[in-house]
Amino acid sequence: MNIARHQRPPELLDLSLEDISKRYIGRFKERTPDWNAFEDAKIEGYKRAQHRFIGAGGSGKVTDPTVIPARGFTLSIMFVPPGQGNAAHTHEVEEVFFVLKGFLDVFFEDEAGERVWSRLSPWECAACPPGVIHGYENRSLEPVYFQVMLGRAAPELMGYSDPELFKRRDGHLQG
Repeated sequence: MNIARHQRPPELLDLSLEDISKRYIGRFKERTPDWNAFEDAKIEGYKRAQHRFIGAGGSGKVTDPTVIPARGFTLSIMFVPPGQGNAAHTHEVEEVFFVLKGFLDVFFEDEAGERVWSRLSPWECAACPPGVIHGYENRSLEPVYFQVMLGRAAPELMGYSDPELFKRRDGHLQG
């Protein structure tokens, strides 16, 4: 007989293994790309699709019942066409980009607007510390797929460094 060395959380105590399996396995083919996941995604140059797997990520949106409940982090797969990216922003927690397919150019930025860029290839990552302005752009000729993780189950919305974007950062949640 095997012994579980840690207790299940209360919400899982009465679930069967089949129920746990159904709730805690996410398949890419079951994910719907959300092209309106972020307020800046409405702007040319920042268009991208989020495929949510665990929690809402930095978008704040949890509209898909197939998304795995988050406990200590979120996980999404981003699809970014060539020439697109995201606006410079910060988070209150660490954010990680892990490239699966294609090339992703990431930057860190200071308050004076100075940027340091690095190109990530497949199986490379960037860890963006809390409070450090950062972002990315697909400067290649092919789409890029990469994993994004945020270090909290329910992180705050992105803190865009652009004052106008920051004012309306929750606009994508309005409709």
